[in-house]
Amino acid sequence: MTAIKAGDTAKEFTLKDQHDKEVNLSDFRGKRVLLSFHPLAWTSVCAEQMKALEAHKEKFDALNVVALGLSVDAVPSKNAWAKELGIRNTRLLSDFWPHGEVAKACGIFREANGFSERANIILDEERRVLFVKVYPIKELPDLEEILKILA
Repeated sequence: MTAIKAGDTAKEFTLKDQHDKEVNLSDFRGKRVLLSFHPLAWTSVCAEQMKALEAHKEKFDALNVVALGLSVDAVPSKNAWAKELGIRNTRLLSDFWPHGEVAKACGIFREANGFSERANIILDEERRVLFVKVYPIKELPDLEEILKILA
């Protein structure tokens, strides 16, 4: 499995968010997209990663960026977790079935664990990859670094 890299074009995908609504990558044409992969809901570092996306929603909007949180958790779990975390504006996508399909397409699925790496992937307005960073599984991504890249 080859990891996606800057210059590649991200493949179209359709996943459901925490509200069981379909989200297509092509829905965001004309906007930049931050795909923020986290291994599993209900874990502390993943919670902080998703709460950071929510806390910076206005900054993302000002930069013409849509931030999406992705993991292999099922929609009902994503829904309950979003409520628990107070996430109202950030879409948390379920890469549940086919299991990890989007993470696999990005080359960041951990087969031995059954979940994705912790990673941030930034796409331009035409789905071209601008930035990819995979983090140690227990490390909280530095969102300030991401915001600097987006600015």
